Amino acid sequence: MTEMVYGAVPAQRGEPILPKWWRTVDKWSLSCVLILSVVGLLLGLAASPPLAARNGFQPFHYVERQAAFGAMAMAAMLLTSMLSPTMVRRLAVVGFAASLVALALLPVLGTDFGKGAVRWYSLGFASLQPSEFMKPAFIVVSAWMLAASQEINGPPGKLWSVALCTVIVGMLVMQPDFGQASLVLFGWGVMYFVAGAPMLLLAGMAGVVVLAGTLAYSSSEHFARRIDGFLSPEVDPTTQLGYATNAIREGGLFGVGVGEGQVKWSLPDAHTDFIIAVAAEEYGLILVMIIIALYCLVVVRSLLRLMRERDPFIRLAGTGLACIFGVQAMINMGVAVRLLPAKGMTLPFVSYGGSSLIAAGISVGMLLALTRTRPQGEIGDILRGRG
Repeated sequence: MTEMVYGAVPAQRGEPILPKWWRTVDKWSLSCVLILSVVGLLLGLAASPPLAARNGFQPFHYVERQAAFGAMAMAAMLLTSMLSPTMVRRLAVVGFAASLVALALLPVLGTDFGKGAVRWYSLGFASLQPSEFMKPAFIVVSAWMLAASQEINGPPGKLWSVALCTVIVGMLVMQPDFGQASLVLFGWGVMYFVAGAPMLLLAGMAGVVVLAGTLAYSSSEHFARRIDGFLSPEVDPTTQLGYATNAIREGGLFGVGVGEGQVKWSLPDAHTDFIIAVAAEEYGLILVMIIIALYCLVVVRSLLRLMRERDPFIRLAGTGLACIFGVQAMINMGVAVRLLPAKGMTLPFVSYGGSSLIAAGISVGMLLALTRTRPQGEIGDILRGRG
């Protein structure tokens, strides 16, 4: 508890792996993620039985699968968090190459599961969504390129990262998956800004994004339908947004009671995209605020620890990973309360989904690895001439 309050003690050379990891890892962030996983199982118990009944499974079929996927996600997170920054970079390079091939083959070998977007591979016993694994891998690889471009006589890393981002976003838009494309673009934009991008260039990129959104609205019926539904002054009570909005309103401050919620019987995605509506209806605003606080704590603590980091690669990669983690949660909850257009995006560690859970575990594991305390002076020492 002393270390959680006053900060971790830098690891000593030759120390065994587990004690070294425990001394240096951010225990507050680790605790928040574990709590979010427990909350996800709790909400899965409430949200998934109606879906299991509709599909002819046992009542807790999806809860058991979520527990299994969650255990794999926690194992992946803990193992990844023990890696050095160099090993994190190597893992990301391998993961990026595999995810890029998987994304390229989706139009040929992928399936849409009747949802109109080819985003998954059907494995029989489960499905695989490559874009979930692409996000953390791309962020780390792009951070490596941006950091390398800052070195004397370094490679044109910024140009390479722009090219990679364009390719990835283009492949995601073709599925179509505008939500993941926006998230990848946001994470890259944050890193590019932190790396020292000119404001004029960022303004030009924002203009390109607006233009691309306009073209997508005029050429994609799927995209246009979601934007029109978001801009409509009236909410159709028989749509997913209508059910979610009503559930949040009915929940009030303390909720209608455990197991008493009705939205899970109407929403087909109550256990995934709209899990926060189940939380708001049955447990009220109190639980929703706790969930928001847990995400904020992980992001803020990670960014504060990264501010003391000297290595530009670690600063950039950690910032990108922390931001996409927090923004994904914000988008999921923003859609449920109609602050954002509808997007098929899960709530990290809370929503049901094998690819989402395991990829989130790897992503946060990388973040924990990069924010571990290392024997070094603070970045402020450089500014004060003591580096």
